[in-house]
Amino acid sequence: MSETTEALPTKVTMFGADWCRDCVRSETLLNSLDIEWTKVDVEKDPSAADRAHAISGRLNIPVVHFPDGTFQVEPSDRDLKAKLEELGVI
Repeated sequence: MSETTEALPTKVTMFGADWCRDCVRSETLLNSLDIEWTKVDVEKDPSAADRAHAISGRLNIPVVHFPDGTFQVEPSDRDLKAKLEELGVI
């Protein structure tokens, strides 16, 4: 888990794509936990891939950006859930 200097999101934001299995898995987890979050599709938004790269320094997706400035790249369900618990959103 790392921190970024990008503007802090007001809620959990996930940069991903519909064809990405890890993205679909993380999206399913967020929805099942009834988390308020924002999806940014790197395929539909031309600047999204650059923004995700600026946050993480990597080209992998999903990039999940949290309101505390931290982010996770390709998180496991366990790691993502642990971070959401740490933030107090679940």
